[in-house]
Amino acid sequence: PGKLKLKIGGGLAGNNGLKSIKAHLGTDDFVRVRVGIGKPPGRQEGVDHVLRRAGKAERCELDVAMAEAADAVEMILTEGAEAAQGRYNQRS
Repeated sequence: PGKLKLKIGGGLAGNNGLKSIKAHLGTDDFVRVRVGIGKPPGRQEGVDHVLRRAGKAERCELDVAMAEAADAVEMILTEGAEAAQGRYNQRS
């Protein structure tokens, strides 16, 4: 959990949030700042994993990731999306 990835453009993959952004912007050519939440454990459904309340350890990881995402957005605005991708997509 908490892995950050920046992406420029791309498909909507049935994501209603992305569909809404595209409808408002009139294009799907925008920068996406994605924060991973990990894979569902065992046979848990993906939707249940996404919508469940995160545990304490996960919340700490996500807090760090959200701060990093905010830094990435600042870099996108000041140095450009490609520079931000080069910095933040290299991390493991």
